[in-house]
Amino acid sequence: MTTECGMSAQIADDTSILNQCVVLEKDGHVHVEENILNVNEMEMGSVLLSIMFGEVCGTDVHLRHGRLNTVVYPIIPGHVAVGTVHTVRGDIADVDGMKVEAGDVVTFLDVIDTCNSCIQCLVDKQTTRCSKRRVIGITCKADHTSIRGLLGGWTTYLYLPPNTKIIRLPRTLPPQVFIAGGCGLPTALHAVDRANIHIMDRVIIQGSGPVGLLAALLAQASGALQVVVIGAPAHRLEVFKKFGFEHTINILDISDPVERRKLAMKMMGDKLADVVIEATGRPEAVSEGMELCRDGGTYVVVGQYTDNGSVSINPHFLINRKHITIKGSWGSDFSHFYRGVQFMDKNSHLPWDLVVSKCFDLEDAEQAIACVERLEVFKVLLRPTKNK
Repeated sequence: MTTECGMSAQIADDTSILNQCVVLEKDGHVHVEENILNVNEMEMGSVLLSIMFGEVCGTDVHLRHGRLNTVVYPIIPGHVAVGTVHTVRGDIADVDGMKVEAGDVVTFLDVIDTCNSCIQCLVDKQTTRCSKRRVIGITCKADHTSIRGLLGGWTTYLYLPPNTKIIRLPRTLPPQVFIAGGCGLPTALHAVDRANIHIMDRVIIQGSGPVGLLAALLAQASGALQVVVIGAPAHRLEVFKKFGFEHTINILDISDPVERRKLAMKMMGDKLADVVIEATGRPEAVSEGMELCRDGGTYVVVGQYTDNGSVSINPHFLINRKHITIKGSWGSDFSHFYRGVQFMDKNSHLPWDLVVSKCFDLEDAEQAIACVERLEVFKVLLRPTKNK
């Protein structure tokens, strides 16, 4: 099921604006609230964004089930979105030094409030682990009574506080193409950076969702000799094939991990993978992924963003004796978003329309989440009614 996600930007000068937003409560209840925004409440250095598309990510499913302990509910979900600038308060420039103005089509780094003063930021160089860090649409508490509480992309208008990192989309990159990459793009780019893929490496991607697809494309762009994808259901693997990845293994057809490993090795010339990237969100995939690594290989875990439980492993056989390198990949920083936009612009010719299965109205957010949870779609978007 594929629908065209077209829109037309609407720019207004009103100081009082009718807004709709989707709110997720701690008990998992999803509902739409309406409020009147007062543009005069905006802080200097802030931007009000008129949303075109907000992504429904697999993380949003986990947030509904309370699987991330840093979330303070209620929240307005939607950590990746794209829109047109409605109002700018003060003089704001993007990272390229270009002034941000009303009507610009932009996206943004969902991470805000990183302090750039702590040990993690300045010494360890791990800005994604800064204790002050908040994420729009995930760890920012909603307050629909104030414009400053609209910190999530499932809304008609999104407030970007001062110092939010804004990225202008190139004119050659349609918004619906960029959002097809969406959250999976910076997430996968960070994972591929961590993987340190070399030219002619054999790579296995565990997981056939948006992160897996972007990881496969980025591995290929990094010089991988071959990319094998392990996942399900079949309709998702078909999308991978249409992007040129012929070597896929359906876990619903081959349920035995040992048989899957044998088939993967056959596809790779009787060799195990130099690099394996886990993008499933399922803990049981981790031990299998270690098995898929060659001796001395690299295993990157990016899919375990939320707590889906524990898994048992044998460290002697799977880590020490195999001499593998295991890396986690948590979140993303501005460099991943910035390079991600460039990647999508360069590869806008790929069949991205196959990635976005359907666009839902904000009022249908609960149905959209359910579709993602049941893996009925590859990706869905939410679109404010005014932008239909």
